Amino acid sequence: MNRRAVRRVATSWVLLTPSLIGIGIFLVLPVALVAWLSLHSWNLVGPTEFVGLRNWRSVLTDGDFGHALLVTGALTLLVVPVQTILGFLVAALLVRRRAADGFRVLFALPWMCAPVVVGVIWRWLFAPADGALNALLGTRIEWLTEPALVLPSVAAVSIWANFGYVALFFVAGLRAIPPEIHEAGALDGATGWRRIRWLTVPLLRPTLFFVLVTGTITAFQTFDTVYALTGGGPGDRTNVVAMQIFSEAFDAARPGRAAVMALVVCVIMLVITVLQHRLFRNRAGHEF
Repeated sequence: MNRRAVRRVATSWVLLTPSLIGIGIFLVLPVALVAWLSLHSWNLVGPTEFVGLRNWRSVLTDGDFGHALLVTGALTLLVVPVQTILGFLVAALLVRRRAADGFRVLFALPWMCAPVVVGVIWRWLFAPADGALNALLGTRIEWLTEPALVLPSVAAVSIWANFGYVALFFVAGLRAIPPEIHEAGALDGATGWRRIRWLTVPLLRPTLFFVLVTGTITAFQTFDTVYALTGGGPGDRTNVVAMQIFSEAFDAARPGRAAVMALVVCVIMLVITVLQHRLFRNRAGHEF
């Protein structure tokens, strides 16, 4: 390599150093500590004890953890498709309106609110005796204590809080599509649903990929809203995996088991992301 090439490589590494330091401190180091903790027993006070794979065997055969994964998976299946479709529909309306800036802020406000605040507000709205929702419907419905209704109710709150955020990305994606493409499609007879199916959706695949990946990760990390709404109840109907990890780490004082659960969830998220990437691999329009 000549001197200029060496200087260019050295400059690149110097410019990358702040980012690499951040990744090391806030990503690599925490993951390494969690992996180390998964091999140890600790009660949050005394010294740690190396136990090998005992925590892993305990967690992987724990029915409560398996149930928490199923609850989280069900919540994800309820939330992600609905908020994605609703976000796309809202974005399609916002793109067509000249005075849509204020509406974009309005739709994004729930996402900007703290999840605990959202949970507390909706807990009051869902209250069976004096809640605003039951007062509006003129009947008494146990939204947060009826086993058949509690998970859909939590999912509805999550959708309400996040679909505006999803809509903002679809607005950006729709505006990035050259209008000439739609004009050409209209000349070829692609109007209405055909234009959405064969033009808009393929060109929005990068945006759709991002929205689905981040939406799935967010749903699997749901904690604050569920904690404020139901506390994991009734029974364990809303005991999502984040609450199970919190309970293991602090209520049961077994952070080693909690570390194993966190790593298992991380692996699941990685697998889901890879599968989603393969699904969108045959993409059109923008590259990602």
